Amino acid sequence: MTNSRLVVALIAALMVAADVLVAQRGVDPQPAGGPPRLGGPNGPPPAPVAPGRPVPTLSDGTVDLSGLWTDGGSAPLERLLKPGELKSLMQPWALTLYESRDESRDPYNNCMPGGPLRITGGFAWRLIQHPTVNSTHIFMLQEGNAHTYRQIFMDGRKHPEDPTPGWYGHSIGWWEGKTLVVDTIGLHDRFWLDSAGTPHTEQLHMVERWTRTDYNTLRRDVMIDDPGAFTRPFTVTYTARLAAPGNEIMEYFCIENNQYEIPTERPETRP
Repeated sequence: MTNSRLVVALIAALMVAADVLVAQRGVDPQPAGGPPRLGGPNGPPPAPVAPGRPVPTLSDGTVDLSGLWTDGGSAPLERLLKPGELKSLMQPWALTLYESRDESRDPYNNCMPGGPLRITGGFAWRLIQHPTVNSTHIFMLQEGNAHTYRQIFMDGRKHPEDPTPGWYGHSIGWWEGKTLVVDTIGLHDRFWLDSAGTPHTEQLHMVERWTRTDYNTLRRDVMIDDPGAFTRPFTVTYTARLAAPGNEIMEYFCIENNQYEIPTERPETRP
């Protein structure tokens, strides 16, 4: 084999190896719109600070939450509570499972959706109110990982009596003054609540309160109630930042050519 052919063969082999590594890790080495490590600072830069600029409202009196946002759900729960508080709230089986988990087994890092709490974490995301005035639906579009969406019903419907468990569950929303309240049930237990491996069960019930505290900032208070995994409900707070004008969500699929199954815990680790 000539030197030129040898070089071509070597490059081809390296390209194949890189593709295999990406499929194994479930993470694009240079994803569009964010760095390869999920959950860290990423996405487009924040919008310039706009002191005194009013929070935008719509003609129906509700707050305009639409726009491109970053973060708002990536921090591990333990960092948002007092030291040791999260572990003290866990049921014994949940604590054992939590302490046995490591990031390499996170279903989110294997191209699975991260659930409603983490859809805002890791990559930029867009919030859409439809129709813009007197919205019947609100959609959260995520650029990263499963390249997916979450829908929130704003038309006054109730939760189904026996919802089929899913990655994002069944969400209904309403306005309380200038705050959007979102109530979610019908979640299965195949995703982690955060990158640290906080477990939950299908009894999980989430109530989010979204408040645009100023033009650039979206506060998200989340009440987590899961009697199957925790001894009592608790609340954590996240902050999302408006992205700078001119930025947009971009495609980043980590599910293409991913030939690895969803990581699962052994049956004996479940209650």
